[in-house]
Amino acid sequence: MKNIIIASTSTLHGGDYLDYLLPELQLHFKDCKTILFISYARPGGISHEEYTAKVASAFAKMDIAVKGIHEFEDPASAIQNAQGIFTGGGNTFLLVSQLYKNNVMTVLAETVKNGTPYLGTSAGSNICGLTMQTTNDMPIIYPPSFKTLGWIPFNLNPHYLDADIQSKHMGETRETRIQEFHAFNSVPVLGLREGSWLDVKESKIILKGTLSARLFRQNQAPEELESGSDLSSIK
Repeated sequence: MKNIIIASTSTLHGGDYLDYLLPELQLHFKDCKTILFISYARPGGISHEEYTAKVASAFAKMDIAVKGIHEFEDPASAIQNAQGIFTGGGNTFLLVSQLYKNNVMTVLAETVKNGTPYLGTSAGSNICGLTMQTTNDMPIIYPPSFKTLGWIPFNLNPHYLDADIQSKHMGETRETRIQEFHAFNSVPVLGLREGSWLDVKESKIILKGTLSARLFRQNQAPEELESGSDLSSIK
């Protein structure tokens, strides 16, 4: 049974890494003594070792040890044998290219479908949808495919920002970018605001956190979905 937390971000303004999610994570990973951290997205180009150490300090608050996927000779086996899995944020293009390069995109998809608890933040959340095409990230590397894990039947836009009506900026908004996506694609897109997350239990998808999320469908007006909404019927 799928058991997934898909979070917009790892850190809220003024808070420490993963702090706002700790109560949820203690329940989510309650049967795990160790989790596998997939560090491929490497925010700011930091090393796998630096990134894993940062994650380890957060999970130490829950008495859970962290092993980085880079520490294993066989990343597929590491995923299959993990008690729990966390994929952190960074650059989604880099993350997806590395998952394909190491031949673990399908392995990860199947392992989590079979019940291994998973946490994704930012880029690690982007890959939970059907494709990575609604990421905000720069295309710093070219992945062999935009297709991702498909655990939920729509795409995500983490870090979703509403347009600031007081701003003099005349450039594109997040909503504009999603409209551009929908000019060529019919996949629904959920704009996930900071501090919000999806709780996925098998086919049930519940929006959690204090904020609403914004749902975009092709050729339809955007829809606000309140926290606690059941998103299982979106497709």
